[in-house]
Amino acid sequence: MGRKQASKEVSIEVDKLTNSIESRYSGDIFDTEFYRLLKKDKKEIKSKDWLFDWHKEIGYPDREIYKLTIKGNANIIQGLISLSIGTDHILIHLIESAKFNIGKDKAFIGVAGNMFAFACKKSREVGYDGFVVFIAKTKLIEHYKETLGAKLISSQRMIIEDEQANKLINQYFKS
Repeated sequence: MGRKQASKEVSIEVDKLTNSIESRYSGDIFDTEFYRLLKKDKKEIKSKDWLFDWHKEIGYPDREIYKLTIKGNANIIQGLISLSIGTDHILIHLIESAKFNIGKDKAFIGVAGNMFAFACKKSREVGYDGFVVFIAKTKLIEHYKETLGAKLISSQRMIIEDEQANKLINQYFKS
């Protein structure tokens, strides 16, 4: 297999923590679902819709790629997240909102928060109490402290610990 690849800096902006994702136009809330993508699902990811090379990302054997969709509409990907299961935490390698969910004219609010909450939930499911680690882009470190309650543990490495993870999980995943 290929050599292990380093994580990219997480550079997604957490615009708002919502109960799911929210239409910027109407304020309506939409329930979401996550689906794991495998190599055979590459065709679902259209390169023109993303800044990062998700076709390459999906090829790494140590990573799990998930798509965020609105419940009942699995064909339109709202966001993508790449993670791996470490020895005592989940590591986020890459996280990105669809192009139509970026900028002042974005369609939906809360996509980034939803994906971070999913990573925390996955961590709890595998027995890691919600602990999630990621490498933050330097200019977003304070942003992640404020919006996610993440803590800086080394130069750019951040962690979401159990208490904050539980808040995110409870906000996005009611059941």
